[in-house]
Amino acid sequence: MPELIALLYEPATYVSLITLIFLEIVLGVDNIIFIAILAGKLPKQQQQSARAWGLSLAIIGRIGMLLGIAWMAHLTDPILNVGPVHMSGRDMILLAGGLFLIYKSAMEIYEKVELKEEGELNVARETFGAIVGQIIIIDMVFSLDSVITAVGLVDEVPIMIAAVMVGLVVMIIASGKIADILDEHPSLKMLGLSFLLMIGTMLVAEGFHQEIPRGYIYFSLAFSVLVEIFNIKHNTNVKKQSSQPN
Repeated sequence: MPELIALLYEPATYVSLITLIFLEIVLGVDNIIFIAILAGKLPKQQQQSARAWGLSLAIIGRIGMLLGIAWMAHLTDPILNVGPVHMSGRDMILLAGGLFLIYKSAMEIYEKVELKEEGELNVARETFGAIVGQIIIIDMVFSLDSVITAVGLVDEVPIMIAAVMVGLVVMIIASGKIADILDEHPSLKMLGLSFLLMIGTMLVAEGFHQEIPRGYIYFSLAFSVLVEIFNIKHNTNVKKQSSQPN
């Protein structure tokens, strides 16, 4: 306890905290999009609860990883060596998470493209528990790099936990707002799914030690979203003009 109180009087504590919070938010962009799309498969009245429960339960796993710093340090050590392929625990998690993300994104795109009406092929809605479970799984995969980075940047575990908690609150709030935007503009949802497909491919590549700078992917997403916003604005103006009497 005295050590914790001493941290509150050190300016470096707040610098580290702000840095980690920023890191959590930036690295959580893809996570927020996926959670918004996943929760969108539930009835409207359950969506916010699914996002809150999924992220709240996932936070336990994040804190557990932070408390197991020694284990996290060894997660990058090779545990599978087959010829030229050397894979660590981190690589296997990224590979499994990437394949899961590719599968889920591809299935979502297939449903959006092929189904003219929801339920046309008797596709059953996923249960509340299934959606919460998927949110927990994908949050753990997406948080892996941010947790490893946090361990490398900061030595004080309380600062890491505080940053994760603040990041959780931001993600819960942002996922709700993003979900509303995606519901209002289906084309943005398709764009988000395509982005997640790219992220899944990137995770698989990273699992095989083929690094793809995330900046390229985030830039392409930002550019695509900007173009889509212009397109939505154009269509809105066209509808307004067509509805006005001559």
